[in-house]
Amino acid sequence: MSSSGHAPISSQGNISAQGRVDGPRLKPGQRVVLGVLTENDHHSRSNQGIPAKHGSALPNVPAHENDAVSHWSSSAFGAWMEHPDVGQAAKPTGNQMGVSLHPSEIQVLSAVNDFTSGSSLDSSMQSLPEEEPVTSEEISSVAEYADDIHQHLRESELRYRPKPGYMNKQPDITNSMRVILVDWLVDVSEEYRLCSETVYLAVNYLDRFLSCMSVLRGKLQLVGTAAILLAAKYEELDPPDVDEFIYVTDDTYTKKQLLRMEHLMLRVLSFDMTAPTSHQFLTLYILEEAICAKTANLALFVSELSLLEVDPFLHYLPSMIAASAYCLANYTVNRTLWPDSLYAFTGYTLAEITPCLIQFHQLHLTANSRLQQAICEKYRSTKYCSVSLIEPVETLPLH
Repeated sequence: MSSSGHAPISSQGNISAQGRVDGPRLKPGQRVVLGVLTENDHHSRSNQGIPAKHGSALPNVPAHENDAVSHWSSSAFGAWMEHPDVGQAAKPTGNQMGVSLHPSEIQVLSAVNDFTSGSSLDSSMQSLPEEEPVTSEEISSVAEYADDIHQHLRESELRYRPKPGYMNKQPDITNSMRVILVDWLVDVSEEYRLCSETVYLAVNYLDRFLSCMSVLRGKLQLVGTAAILLAAKYEELDPPDVDEFIYVTDDTYTKKQLLRMEHLMLRVLSFDMTAPTSHQFLTLYILEEAICAKTANLALFVSELSLLEVDPFLHYLPSMIAASAYCLANYTVNRTLWPDSLYAFTGYTLAEITPCLIQFHQLHLTANSRLQQAICEKYRSTKYCSVSLIEPVETLPLH
């Protein structure tokens, strides 16, 4: 991928829209790595793709977003140095993983040190066909169950919702760090041709975990890697092997550490892995009110952009995010907003959607000027109708 500094996926063998080559997903010596990044949304990707220098030392990183530039390893996403003061405040619970519970959650992990280092879920996997963009034909087989599915998802989204303000309780990680992590997860998902739903699930697991746990910055990438490992095992028919996820972190963590974090995440999430996402709701909306491929993929693009931001988008339910993404895409392409059929299907009025829709419009206006470009690069592909190249509308008719 161009954002990672090495050859695009399409050049790594004879890969078509219908399938992909067998064998290693990455060329020897290539990893999805990030370069020198800065805090407070002033990130630079100019050093990406530098060959990994295993074992290189990492400089210290400021503990707060407003501090000076933080330097990340050029060989991996970011094994942040643990700030001694904040590390004390986090009070790890003896698991030596840089993770601690909030006081109300301490009882969850009383036996964390008893976790085994092996995992029956660890198995060698091969690649599966490359994800295709959503079309109404692909989901038409569930049309007769759409109402029941939607009702179940609406009930479940409240249960599996992260706490919107959880970042305020994190002593050692920042919003900027999470943005970079999610951007990296999208990079990884594209490198291994994982489906979009896997990324949404991984971010849900990540946010729910961070809602309960205090995590030191040196372990945030480990948490994110465990989240996408679990999401791939849940969603993909043929997920990548655990060793491949270790590889893309440039061996920053060991296989034992990743499997222990996987067990910890499962325990904290109470093994509740079937979480509704805005991607699922959006698929239902596209089924209910058929739209052209360009509009559908634009809705998917802006919906995926919302994964980058805790604030304001965790304040909205996935169903509301999907409705807002649909509205914005529909107006951008077709100059119409919220159809009556979706009002009847969802119960959402345009007035209810408007606050979230305004946030989405601002997100779309700034999408291509952000320095985290993994999602934009993904949706520049003709497979997604190159929708990230569509100019956003200047205003919305919301008076």
